[in-house]
Amino acid sequence: MIMALSAPALAQVSPTAADSAELRVRIESSLPGRHRSAPAVIWLDPALGEPAPAAIPHGRYTLLQKNRTFIPHLQVIPVDSVVQFPNQDPFFHNVFSLFDGKRFDLGLYEAGSSKSVTFSRVGVSYIFCNIHPEMSAVIIAVATPYYAIAGPNGAFLLRSIVPGDYTLHVWIEGLPQSQLDHLVRPIHLPSHGVDLGVIQAPIPQAAGLKHDNMYGESYPPEKSPY
Repeated sequence: MIMALSAPALAQVSPTAADSAELRVRIESSLPGRHRSAPAVIWLDPALGEPAPAAIPHGRYTLLQKNRTFIPHLQVIPVDSVVQFPNQDPFFHNVFSLFDGKRFDLGLYEAGSSKSVTFSRVGVSYIFCNIHPEMSAVIIAVATPYYAIAGPNGAFLLRSIVPGDYTLHVWIEGLPQSQLDHLVRPIHLPSHGVDLGVIQAPIPQAAGLKHDNMYGESYPPEKSPY
Protein backbone atom coordinates (compact mmCIF):
# COMPACT_ATOMS: atom_id res chain seq x y z
CA MET A 1 0.00 0.00 0.00
CA ILE A 2 1.35 3.44 -0.88
CA MET A 3 1.47 5.76 2.11
CA ALA A 4 1.12 9.54 1.99
CA LEU A 5 3.40 11.68 4.18
CA SER A 6 2.14 14.33 6.56
CA ALA A 7 4.64 16.81 5.20
CA PRO A 8 3.60 19.89 7.26
CA ALA A 9 4.33 18.00 10.51
CA LEU A 10 7.81 16.85 9.49
CA ALA A 11 11.01 18.77 8.97
CA GLN A 12 12.48 18.37 5.50
CA VAL A 13 16.13 17.43 5.12
CA SER A 14 18.53 17.00 2.21
CA PRO A 15 21.54 14.65 2.36
CA THR A 16 25.06 15.98 2.02
CA ALA A 17 27.92 14.01 0.51
CA ALA A 18 29.12 13.13 4.03
CA ASP A 19 25.84 11.79 5.38
CA SER A 20 24.18 10.19 2.35
CA ALA A 21 23.69 6.47 1.90
CA GLU A 22 22.74 4.13 -0.90
CA LEU A 23 20.45 1.14 -1.20
CA ARG A 24 20.94 -1.83 -3.51
CA VAL A 25 18.41 -4.57 -4.06
CA ARG A 26 17.37 -6.98 -6.79
CA ILE A 27 13.84 -8.26 -7.26
CA GLU A 28 13.39 -11.62 -8.94
CA SER A 29 10.00 -11.82 -10.61
CA SER A 30 10.21 -13.00 -14.22
CA LEU A 31 7.31 -12.75 -16.61
CA PRO A 32 5.64 -16.11 -17.33
CA GLY A 33 7.52 -17.95 -20.09
CA ARG A 34 10.18 -15.21 -20.34
CA HIS A 35 13.62 -14.62 -18.89
CA ARG A 36 13.31 -10.87 -18.50
CA SER A 37 12.05 -9.31 -15.28
CA ALA A 38 8.59 -7.82 -15.01
CA PRO A 39 8.45 -3.98 -14.91
CA ALA A 40 9.00 -2.96 -11.28
CA VAL A 41 9.48 0.12 -9.08
CA ILE A 42 10.71 0.60 -5.51
CA TRP A 43 10.42 3.65 -3.26
CA LEU A 44 11.22 4.57 0.34
CA ASP A 45 8.89 6.41 2.72
CA PRO A 46 10.40 7.71 5.99
CA ALA A 47 9.30 5.75 9.05
CA LEU A 48 7.07 7.44 11.62
CA GLY A 49 9.04 10.14 13.43
CA GLU A 50 11.76 10.38 10.79
CA PRO A 51 12.24 13.72 8.99
CA ALA A 52 10.70 14.03 5.55
CA PRO A 53 13.11 14.23 2.60
CA ALA A 54 13.46 17.46 0.66
CA ALA A 55 10.56 18.29 -1.64
CA ILE A 56 10.78 16.79 -5.11
CA PRO A 57 11.06 19.37 -7.89
CA HIS A 58 8.26 18.98 -10.42
CA GLY A 59 9.29 18.42 -14.00
CA ARG A 60 7.36 18.14 -17.25
CA TYR A 61 5.72 14.78 -17.86
CA THR A 62 4.10 13.39 -20.99
CA LEU A 63 2.21 10.21 -21.79
CA LEU A 64 2.18 10.13 -25.57
CA GLN A 65 -0.43 8.28 -27.62
CA LYS A 66 1.12 7.07 -30.86
CA ASN A 67 0.61 3.91 -32.95
CA ARG A 68 -2.12 2.87 -30.52
CA THR A 69 0.46 2.75 -27.74
CA PHE A 70 1.14 4.82 -24.62
CA ILE A 71 4.75 6.02 -24.51
CA PRO A 72 6.33 5.48 -22.02
CA HIS A 73 4.48 2.49 -20.60
CA LEU A 74 5.72 3.19 -17.05
CA GLN A 75 6.80 6.37 -15.29
CA VAL A 76 7.19 7.62 -11.71
CA ILE A 77 6.31 11.23 -10.91
CA PRO A 78 6.17 13.50 -7.85
CA VAL A 79 2.67 13.83 -6.40
CA ASP A 80 0.83 16.97 -7.66
CA SER A 81 2.65 16.80 -11.01
CA VAL A 82 0.82 17.58 -14.24
CA VAL A 83 0.99 15.01 -17.05
CA GLN A 84 0.19 15.93 -20.65
CA PHE A 85 -1.64 13.37 -22.83
CA PRO A 86 -1.01 14.37 -26.48
CA ASN A 87 -2.73 12.38 -29.23
CA GLN A 88 -0.39 11.87 -32.18
CA ASP A 89 -2.47 9.19 -33.84
CA PRO A 90 -4.67 10.08 -36.85
CA PHE A 91 -7.83 9.10 -34.94
CA PHE A 92 -9.64 9.66 -31.65
CA HIS A 93 -8.59 8.38 -28.22
CA ASN A 94 -10.40 8.42 -24.88
CA VAL A 95 -7.95 8.10 -21.98
CA PHE A 96 -9.25 7.06 -18.56
CA SER A 97 -8.26 5.60 -15.19
CA LEU A 98 -10.67 4.21 -12.60
CA PHE A 99 -8.08 3.00 -10.12
CA ASP A 100 -7.11 4.31 -6.70
CA GLY A 101 -4.15 6.46 -7.70
CA LYS A 102 -6.06 9.02 -9.78
CA ARG A 103 -9.53 8.59 -11.26
CA PHE A 104 -10.24 10.53 -14.47
CA ASP A 105 -11.85 10.40 -17.89
CA LEU A 106 -10.48 12.72 -20.58
CA GLY A 107 -13.32 12.02 -23.01
CA LEU A 108 -12.92 11.79 -26.76
CA TYR A 109 -10.26 13.99 -28.30
CA GLU A 110 -8.93 14.14 -31.80
CA ALA A 111 -5.58 13.80 -33.51
CA GLY A 112 -3.14 16.62 -32.80
CA SER A 113 -4.81 17.70 -29.56
CA SER A 114 -3.69 17.24 -25.97
CA LYS A 115 -5.23 17.13 -22.51
CA SER A 116 -3.66 17.14 -19.05
CA VAL A 117 -4.21 15.62 -15.61
CA THR A 118 -2.86 16.69 -12.21
CA PHE A 119 -1.93 13.60 -10.19
CA SER A 120 -2.91 15.00 -6.80
CA ARG A 121 -2.88 11.71 -4.89
CA VAL A 122 -0.05 9.39 -3.99
CA GLY A 123 -0.75 6.05 -5.64
CA VAL A 124 -0.59 3.80 -8.69
CA SER A 125 -2.75 4.75 -11.67
CA TYR A 126 -3.47 2.17 -14.37
CA ILE A 127 -4.35 4.05 -17.54
CA PHE A 128 -6.27 2.80 -20.58
CA CYS A 129 -8.04 3.97 -23.72
CA ASN A 130 -11.80 3.44 -23.85
CA ILE A 131 -11.59 2.78 -27.61
CA HIS A 132 -8.46 0.63 -27.94
CA PRO A 133 -8.26 -2.18 -25.34
CA GLU A 134 -4.63 -3.01 -26.17
CA MET A 135 -3.44 0.38 -24.85
CA SER A 136 -2.24 0.49 -21.25
CA ALA A 137 0.20 2.47 -19.12
CA VAL A 138 1.10 2.95 -15.46
CA ILE A 139 1.87 6.20 -13.63
CA ILE A 140 3.05 6.01 -10.01
CA ALA A 141 2.83 9.25 -8.02
CA VAL A 142 5.12 9.35 -4.96
CA ALA A 143 5.84 11.82 -2.15
CA THR A 144 9.52 10.88 -1.85
CA PRO A 145 12.61 11.45 -4.01
CA TYR A 146 13.85 7.96 -3.12
CA TYR A 147 12.53 5.80 -5.94
CA ALA A 148 13.88 3.78 -8.86
CA ILE A 149 12.64 1.77 -11.83
CA ALA A 150 14.16 -1.69 -12.20
CA GLY A 151 16.94 -2.36 -14.66
CA PRO A 152 16.70 -5.25 -17.16
CA ASN A 153 17.75 -7.83 -14.53
CA GLY A 154 15.47 -6.47 -11.79
CA ALA A 155 18.29 -4.56 -10.06
CA PHE A 156 17.78 -1.23 -8.25
CA LEU A 157 20.22 1.37 -6.96
CA LEU A 158 19.11 4.35 -4.86
CA ARG A 159 21.73 6.98 -4.01
CA SER A 160 21.94 10.14 -1.87
CA ILE A 161 19.54 8.91 0.82
CA VAL A 162 19.51 10.39 4.32
CA PRO A 163 20.43 7.55 6.72
CA GLY A 164 17.56 6.45 8.95
CA ASP A 165 14.52 4.20 9.12
CA TYR A 166 12.26 3.71 6.10
CA THR A 167 9.45 1.63 4.70
CA LEU A 168 10.36 -0.08 1.45
CA HIS A 169 7.54 -0.36 -1.09
CA VAL A 170 7.63 -2.54 -4.20
CA TRP A 171 5.38 -2.42 -7.25
CA ILE A 172 5.59 -5.16 -9.89
CA GLU A 173 3.34 -5.12 -12.92
CA GLY A 174 0.89 -7.99 -12.90
CA LEU A 175 0.94 -8.60 -9.14
CA PRO A 176 -2.31 -7.97 -7.24
CA GLN A 177 -2.20 -5.50 -4.37
CA SER A 178 -2.54 -8.26 -1.77
CA GLN A 179 0.76 -9.77 -2.93
CA LEU A 180 2.45 -6.37 -3.18
CA ASP A 181 1.46 -5.68 0.44
CA HIS A 182 3.48 -8.74 1.51
CA LEU A 183 6.60 -7.21 -0.06
CA VAL A 184 6.39 -4.03 2.06
CA ARG A 185 9.06 -4.06 4.77
CA PRO A 186 10.82 -1.75 7.23
CA ILE A 187 14.51 -1.18 6.64
CA HIS A 188 17.25 0.65 8.53
CA LEU A 189 19.68 2.49 6.29
CA PRO A 190 23.05 3.20 7.96
CA SER A 191 25.43 5.85 6.69
CA HIS A 192 27.49 3.28 4.77
CA GLY A 193 24.35 2.09 2.95
CA VAL A 194 22.98 -1.42 2.62
CA ASP A 195 22.63 -4.19 0.06
CA LEU A 196 19.41 -6.13 0.61
CA GLY A 197 20.45 -8.82 -1.85
CA VAL A 198 17.68 -10.60 -3.73
CA ILE A 199 13.98 -10.34 -2.85
CA GLN A 200 11.99 -13.22 -4.26
CA ALA A 201 8.59 -12.05 -5.52
CA PRO A 202 5.63 -14.09 -6.82
CA ILE A 203 5.46 -14.65 -10.57
CA PRO A 204 3.13 -11.98 -11.99
CA GLN A 205 0.35 -12.49 -14.45
CA ALA A 206 1.15 -12.09 -18.15
CA ALA A 207 2.14 -8.57 -19.21
CA GLY A 208 -0.78 -6.30 -19.95
CA LEU A 209 -3.54 -5.88 -17.39
CA LYS A 210 -6.83 -7.41 -18.50
CA HIS A 211 -9.52 -4.80 -18.07
CA ASP A 212 -13.01 -3.69 -19.02
CA ASN A 213 -13.86 -0.34 -20.51
CA MET A 214 -14.64 2.65 -18.30
CA TYR A 215 -18.27 1.53 -17.98
CA GLY A 216 -17.26 -1.83 -16.51
CA GLU A 217 -18.20 -3.65 -19.71
CA SER A 218 -16.24 -5.72 -22.22
CA TYR A 219 -14.88 -3.89 -25.23
CA PRO A 220 -17.08 -4.38 -28.30
CA PRO A 221 -15.60 -6.24 -31.29
CA GLU A 222 -13.51 -3.88 -33.37
CA LYS A 223 -15.19 -2.89 -36.62
CA SER A 224 -12.56 -0.58 -38.10
CA PRO A 225 -8.78 -0.11 -37.99
CA TYR A 226 -9.29 2.98 -35.79
